[in-house]
Amino acid sequence: MTRVHDMGGRFGDGPVVPEAEDSPVFAEDWHGRALAVTLAAGFLGQWNIDKSRHTRERLSPKDYARFSYYEKWISGLADLLVDNGVLCPEDLIGDEYDSSHPLSSRVLQAQAVPGALAKGGPADRPSDVPAQFEIGQAVQTLHPAANRLVDGGHTRLPIYAAGAKGRILRLHGTHVLPDSNAHGLGEAPEPLYAVAFPASELWADPEHPRDEVVLDLWQSYLEPA
Repeated sequence: MTRVHDMGGRFGDGPVVPEAEDSPVFAEDWHGRALAVTLAAGFLGQWNIDKSRHTRERLSPKDYARFSYYEKWISGLADLLVDNGVLCPEDLIGDEYDSSHPLSSRVLQAQAVPGALAKGGPADRPSDVPAQFEIGQAVQTLHPAANRLVDGGHTRLPIYAAGAKGRILRLHGTHVLPDSNAHGLGEAPEPLYAVAFPASELWADPEHPRDEVVLDLWQSYLEPA
């Protein structure tokens, strides 16, 4: 079963309203701080990006629906810190800094931030898993959209594309498989493809049937059409 976050292409959520070009980067000051503390905590090395995404996905449906974007981030971070033993719930309501924390030596210092952000977190990895599909080949995504390794686990195959037919547009190389990496099962890199789907394949009544949607999908999400 899917989780509340998997809302792409769903009816009833209203239009997507782009922000004005002159809008501030952060609508409120605390949004920037939420981003900063989330990134800084990630550099402690206690979790990976896939686990952090899955943690936000596991917020209660009521909270996920009512929280703003950065409220989801900061709530997910609180869960990550406690679940991974970095902090306890009491620490989250305290106001004192304990310099003797076992991870204090890994704190991201201000002068190191530009270099750390420039480096990023590339997910491409060498792998012995051969590419099974060629450019232009017709493929179909698995149905239902689900993690095949962990029941109810993280996956990057959106539900609106489950069972859809498309064509291979590009091979990106081999990349970390989120379905495995989010659950501590190893990076399990495999081929990652850009797959083009006709709008008419994804939705019953598309406004522009000849439009295409391109999704980056792992090989284990696909089968020959």
